[in-house]
Amino acid sequence: MPSPVAAAPADVSEAGGVEDEIERVFTRQRSAFRRERPPSRRAREDRLRSLRDRLLARRADVKAALYADFRKPPQEVDATEISPVKAEIDHVLSHLKAWMKPQPVPTPSALTGTASAVRYEPKGTALILAPWNYPVSLTLMPLVSTLAAGNRAILKPSEFTPHTTALMAEMVESLFDEDHVALFSGGPNVAEALTRHPFDHIHFTGSPAIGKKVMQAAAGHLAPVTLELGGKSPAVVDETADVEDAARKIAWGKFTNAGQTCIAPDYALVHEGQQARFVYALRRHLRAFYGATPEERQATPDYARLVSDKHFNHVTGLLAEATEQGARVAEGGQTDAEECYVAPTILTSVPEDARAMQEEIFGPVLPVLPFSTLAGAVDRVNDRPNPLALYVFSERDANTEYVLERTTAGGSCVNEVLLHYLNPDLPFGGAGPSGIGRAHGFRGFKEHSNERGVLRRRFGSSLMSWVYPPYDATARRLIGTMTEWL
Repeated sequence: MPSPVAAAPADVSEAGGVEDEIERVFTRQRSAFRRERPPSRRAREDRLRSLRDRLLARRADVKAALYADFRKPPQEVDATEISPVKAEIDHVLSHLKAWMKPQPVPTPSALTGTASAVRYEPKGTALILAPWNYPVSLTLMPLVSTLAAGNRAILKPSEFTPHTTALMAEMVESLFDEDHVALFSGGPNVAEALTRHPFDHIHFTGSPAIGKKVMQAAAGHLAPVTLELGGKSPAVVDETADVEDAARKIAWGKFTNAGQTCIAPDYALVHEGQQARFVYALRRHLRAFYGATPEERQATPDYARLVSDKHFNHVTGLLAEATEQGARVAEGGQTDAEECYVAPTILTSVPEDARAMQEEIFGPVLPVLPFSTLAGAVDRVNDRPNPLALYVFSERDANTEYVLERTTAGGSCVNEVLLHYLNPDLPFGGAGPSGIGRAHGFRGFKEHSNERGVLRRRFGSSLMSWVYPPYDATARRLIGTMTEWL
């Protein structure tokens, strides 16, 4: 029987065998999980080390694959694809022994003589549906968590990054037996076929629209889900902020990976007294990063392309509509459909009802909007669904606390962007429309584990036996006393 990674998705689909092959691999994983004991800590660590070492050994191949898919700069591959996975594995290896131990919890006085603990046990077989924007890290980091928790996994990377998917398929096939980890490539039909199976956990990263479909499919099996979605993540720059510092960091966070980052600043709210200086500084930093002229920016090897014609059309459509409605291009605006190239672009005077202010841009276009009061800025944030990330630039603690206390987001940085994602001790995830569940470090391990509460009688007999039926006068008195005092 061929491996699920041995054939291109078209070959499997044309043979009419994709659903049969998914059923075969899923059944094999589920049977193996039920038949075998949960993997030991040593076995989990060995798998994680093998994954880390193979990823590092294929570092040049990973860079070549991502460049072939959307001209991702090799340095960005190191910083945003390989390094986060390595750091996540190293963190897990340092802490897995402690995480796997039963965690004692306090005992109420009514349960004297017992001891209670939480055991973290594997759920079973997990489905990981990964996106195209960071195809290596957003496939492998959830895999790290699910392997650490002792699960088996089926991976489904995006069809929009075929070179990277093929490389990961090769790595998975060489590292793991298919009854432990398997990878299916292909389009939406493959994803839909996978979600029809009763997985024990589904981890999806992608758009809210597809996230709803995944959650609906999971509900049919009562499967728990982790949804890492997106939204319009704002950067708030107040009247006390260091404008040069804010502009440089926001430029980096926004235009890395050509803006195709779920936690990139989607728009900037800048105090009206700072806006002109901020836009000027932003333009200067863009030119320093990518080139002084439009020609230099398109030619630089340090700037990626949009991943597909479909996404190019989406971003350029938002840009064209905004300018037709009165938005001003302060920098950039050049496009090249043949290359799926959109220049790093700054917009000002963007109408609130423009689609660029209603939808997540997910590309290299940054609207910069002024505000006069911090309350007004907070209201504008709260007029939109909860974002995946929110960034505050301020030198006044009271202002920072005002924004953090009056908004809700999956995660935040103060006087930084993106870096919260890189701390494995911070939970990563969304809030409401921007996501469900948490990932990374212990939270990722916990998310992919079943928390099993266990109570053990250590000595004596149960105090609760005093209130077993029949409910005579003594039992009624004891029940009343316990209800009031314990």
